[in-house]
Amino acid sequence: MAQNDMNNTLLKVKDLKKHYPIKKGILGGEIGAIKAVDGVSFEVKRGETFSIVGESGCGKTTTGMCLNNLIEPTSGEIYFNDKQVSFRQKKDFQEVRKNMQVIFQDPYSSLNPKHSIQRIISEPLVINKMGTKSEIEDRVQSLIRLVGLDSYHLNRYPHELSGGQKQRVGIARALALNPDLIICDEPVSALDVSIQSQILNLFEELQEKFNLTYIFISHDLSVVEHISDRVAVMYLGKIVEQGTREEIFNDPKHPYTQALLSSVPVAKPKSKNNRTRIVLEGDPPSPQNPPSGCHFHERCPVKIEACKKAYPDMREVNNLHKVACHLVSENLSITTQ
Repeated sequence: MAQNDMNNTLLKVKDLKKHYPIKKGILGGEIGAIKAVDGVSFEVKRGETFSIVGESGCGKTTTGMCLNNLIEPTSGEIYFNDKQVSFRQKKDFQEVRKNMQVIFQDPYSSLNPKHSIQRIISEPLVINKMGTKSEIEDRVQSLIRLVGLDSYHLNRYPHELSGGQKQRVGIARALALNPDLIICDEPVSALDVSIQSQILNLFEELQEKFNLTYIFISHDLSVVEHISDRVAVMYLGKIVEQGTREEIFNDPKHPYTQALLSSVPVAKPKSKNNRTRIVLEGDPPSPQNPPSGCHFHERCPVKIEACKKAYPDMREVNNLHKVACHLVSENLSITTQ
């Protein structure tokens, strides 16, 4: 994890939204929208690992893909390297793609099966005209060794590699253009547990060596606790809590965060220090028709009347720790444990 200056903001996101219109009838009139991401704001400091967590369908992957226009945002502002980015401007789009790379969840489907590993890693360099043929070949040789593979792997094809080796190739490809920020979308969830720790250690080694900044998207809280500097918790398209790793894992304030953490398996289930398991009732609501007020209130074990009427503002617990909860606003006890 990063140990450098945390006051240098690399990425700033304001009120990011991604709504998918729902159309009906011959004329295709819009009758509603699926609010996959609905007003997300956060900052990422240079050199840190900022993690986004939540249940499946909460909007965390869509948020990550919107940042470099793999999915075009509906609205919102994105500032990258102190510059506001407009993805409708081709120049901005190309510059951001070069400096903000993505490592995908499934190494089996993220690599072109018809291309050799040499071509897969060199392709970003060729497209962006980053050197002569000889210089590109040297760069690819350096990258393959950097991620723990050997030169002979360059002549192989994806189906000839293991899952862990494929993900190392994906990391090498992401590093090719010397990006400032890498979005890691569930990068170890498709790997065997025995391989996950090796890949996570590689992420940390590369971050320390190149001062990389990561946005780490995951549902695995044990992985997030290991690798993160700061964490944002999403529920139904919104961030409900964010803070440092220590604040989120040792002193969670939002009832949803507490419920998530209580579900993490522990080595000593009977230990007095372990959290009481919080079982949430029902399923997450549809992003097409979210509940009024706080989106979590229908499942919340400590809701009050205000939760049904208005969505809570994001309030500061301290400088870095923020929570969207009416109980915090009214200084009431919100522990569910």
